[in-house]
Amino acid sequence: MTSTIEKIKTFLSESKRVLLVTRKPGMKEFKLAVKITGIGMILIGLIGMLIRMVGYFITGS
Repeated sequence: MTSTIEKIKTFLSESKRVLLVTRKPGMKEFKLAVKITGIGMILIGLIGMLIRMVGYFITGS
């Protein structure tokens, strides 16, 4: 039981340390993250659409 409590204390102290180090991103950094995320979503959608089309042409349904 003690090890579980120690694990929780360790997790909480590590979480607190991470929260103290983090900062709010600037507008330039935020826009870059939005662009990268959007490109990733588009690429994943295109790959899924291509796989679906290949499956459609192979099975015919």
